[in-house]
Amino acid sequence: MTYTWTRDLRGYAGAPPHPQWPNGARIAVSVVLNVEEGAESSLLAGDTQNEVLYDMLSSVQDVVNLSMASNFAYGARAGYWRVADMLDKYAVRCSVNACAVAFEQNPVLAADCARRGYDIVAHGYRWRSHAHMDVVEERATIGKAVETIGRLTGHRPVGWQTRSPAGLNTRRLLIEEGGFLYDSDTTEDDLPYLIDLGDRDYVVLPYTSDVNDIFLQRAEGSRLGRHFSEHAIGAFDWLYGEGATSPKMLTIALHGRAIGRPGRIGALEAILQHIRSREHVWFATRGEIARHWIQQFGKYGR
Repeated sequence: MTYTWTRDLRGYAGAPPHPQWPNGARIAVSVVLNVEEGAESSLLAGDTQNEVLYDMLSSVQDVVNLSMASNFAYGARAGYWRVADMLDKYAVRCSVNACAVAFEQNPVLAADCARRGYDIVAHGYRWRSHAHMDVVEERATIGKAVETIGRLTGHRPVGWQTRSPAGLNTRRLLIEEGGFLYDSDTTEDDLPYLIDLGDRDYVVLPYTSDVNDIFLQRAEGSRLGRHFSEHAIGAFDWLYGEGATSPKMLTIALHGRAIGRPGRIGALEAILQHIRSREHVWFATRGEIARHWIQQFGKYGR
């Protein structure tokens, strides 16, 4: 089957399937820690521009922006370790959206992700959108990301998420590559769905744009960690309520350079404490959710 991107506004049309999460869980909670530091745009890396909006507004493009570079470096040097320790405290095994170059520049961090048993998701070679890549460049970029992450962690990634936005060819190329079980290049639902490829099942596993700590670092967002925890807890509580009859999935997206700051890490603890206080919750990695979905609903994976 040749996959062609089409837009579907119908979805489950108000009648989503019961996912039958393990042990009767009312909700599946997927914690995603993004590791992008070192893969961002920077004149230091020979790019034509610097990143412009993270914890500070900056339009500096004619010289290396050391302030922006150090802001990103914080996530790798300090934030990641603080977040990882907090997840360990509450026995949560996360998925890591890993840019290959971020792992390449920080192999100690990559090895730590593998040691902790994190589920590694390929997040591109660099932290860049694929929207303007031609097919040849994009195919090569996907291949480099897979090879680099596999070499540094000992595990070939089976999941993918592009820095938004993905390109019109991205999903087709991931499917053609053959080793991917799912991608998360969408925020369009509270449950996964399947693509029937004719000989195997492929899962589209939605990400989140709102339960996402990156808004702690944007001018249009909030700087206060408690605002993020209140929002995340509100989303959890609502879906947990729906889960009495119609269980859903909640993704919580984290970044070491955002939630990993001393003034914000308490917000993550508040979220995890709240969720751990409830029964019938399945903390699951992206890979676990994708495999469960295939087992429950796939034609070829049962």
